[in-house]
Amino acid sequence: MVAPSGEIRIGTSGYSFADWVGPFYPPGMRSNEFLGFYAERFDTVEVNATYYRIPPPRTLEQMERKTPPGFVFVVKLNQAMTHERSLDDSLFRDFLAVLDPLKAAGKYGGLLAQFPWGFKRTPDNRRFLAALHEKLAGEPLFVEFRHDSWLTSGLESSLRERHIGYCAVDEPPLPTLVPPITMVTTDEAYVRFHGRNEQNWWASGGSTGDRYDYDYKPDELKDWVRKVAELAEQAKRTYLFFNNCHAGQAARNAKLMQELLRQQGLMR
Repeated sequence: MVAPSGEIRIGTSGYSFADWVGPFYPPGMRSNEFLGFYAERFDTVEVNATYYRIPPPRTLEQMERKTPPGFVFVVKLNQAMTHERSLDDSLFRDFLAVLDPLKAAGKYGGLLAQFPWGFKRTPDNRRFLAALHEKLAGEPLFVEFRHDSWLTSGLESSLRERHIGYCAVDEPPLPTLVPPITMVTTDEAYVRFHGRNEQNWWASGGSTGDRYDYDYKPDELKDWVRKVAELAEQAKRTYLFFNNCHAGQAARNAKLMQELLRQQGLMR
């Protein structure tokens, strides 16, 4: 394959997991050492902790200091925004203030709005998405849909018109879930790998850790190599994040994807 014109960055959805000690982090490593170790192997990370609570800006400042120049953080929107559908001014003000240390250091890649499966394409939800985008005016925003009702013929042009990035997904091939289609609607492309754990995806009472408990086989990721090459040819930057975080599988699969792309001359 010919090397693409745009850069490709590979990382994981979060990095601070106790069950990564052994599978990824060296035995005995303390949690405050995780990010420095991670940043020696990957050049980007999705900050998922912001989904659960809005931390003080100092938290992201400390994270930034543990990473080298050129490292990029993408920050996940708080659940009150995407799952509770709040448009409260103070919520957005507090959230955006958290990003200042990353912006000052030149390590800010944008925001991820991951909507739940129940966020279907309805007139109310389309209006909410427009209002959310307005609240985040000027911020690079990527949107991940979990329900396939959003996949209309006009989605790509609508996102491009509003300069909202489309987040492609790899997840189980189950009815109403979004299939692994790709599109580039801004200067940057985005893919999240959730695993293909069909058996536990809808398990009632199961933890989300069970849902994302999946170890990709090389052939499954090889199927993505050409898609990634096509994305990187269209976009200035392509993000690939692995969210199958159970027991270090995300880090292992991210490293495998790095190697597969290097073998094809798509990464150095």
